[in-house]
Amino acid sequence: MSSVAVVADTTAYLPAELVRANNIELVSLYVNFGGERTVRESDLTDYDAFYEELRGSEALPTTSQPAVGDFLAVYEPLLDAGRDIVSIHISGGLSGTSEAARQAVEALERDGGREAGRVRVVDSATAAGGLGLMALAAARAAEHGADLDAVERAARETRENLGLWFAIDTLEYLKRGGRIGGASAWIGSTLKIKPILSVQSEMVPLERVHTSAKAFDRMVRFAHARHADAADAWVVQHIQSPEQAARLADACREVFGNEPVWIGEIGPVLGVHTGPGLLGFGGIPPRLLA
Repeated sequence: MSSVAVVADTTAYLPAELVRANNIELVSLYVNFGGERTVRESDLTDYDAFYEELRGSEALPTTSQPAVGDFLAVYEPLLDAGRDIVSIHISGGLSGTSEAARQAVEALERDGGREAGRVRVVDSATAAGGLGLMALAAARAAEHGADLDAVERAARETRENLGLWFAIDTLEYLKRGGRIGGASAWIGSTLKIKPILSVQSEMVPLERVHTSAKAFDRMVRFAHARHADAADAWVVQHIQSPEQAARLADACREVFGNEPVWIGEIGPVLGVHTGPGLLGFGGIPPRLLA
């Protein structure tokens, strides 16, 4: 077993088989249903039911970061087993998850008497597929025997080489959830557009198109751009759009000439803020996953 453990959070939406195969530890965020109940995202496995409820909700659920104790429950057994930790999390511009991780590290060093510097917290400045690719790159480096510095460096280098884009059906969910970021300039009569965004610490608006077909074509153009940059390790993610995701994956296979790192659906914590209908694509250079 590697001397360095990689911890991520549930907003990477990595398939369970990739999490297991790469020995990645996950900390769950939470979804809060109107003060009636709070549920770990990791326990919300029926996405169809969740999004059906979301479509009919007058008041959106809210989301929250893991508690400090959630991080301690993961960190302490790993440290006690003699392993160092690189902990990679959703952008601090979208969530307080990285800050909660840092608070957990401070508590470990202050109250637990553990040696300082054994846990490195990395704010991914991204989410979903971007976060997942960073966690995978770090885990692969750890598997190959990299030390703590090198595993952290693998995560950060992946972020520097990441391209990640997504199209959503409407800005309404981002507006209602307060995560609209720079796309606030598009609010008003533009709520009917198909926005194309990225994550650069917060949601960053890139352009507006007026049909799903044009949004799809834009994702394919991003794939061609990634291929031109030799960033041929790619992922496709979606929310309640499996047919569109399958079509995009087929187009990407033609562009890249290889299979995806994974194809998957984005779950409740991010889905609350973007709504159903998201289609996303991302890619990095394959050497980062070697």
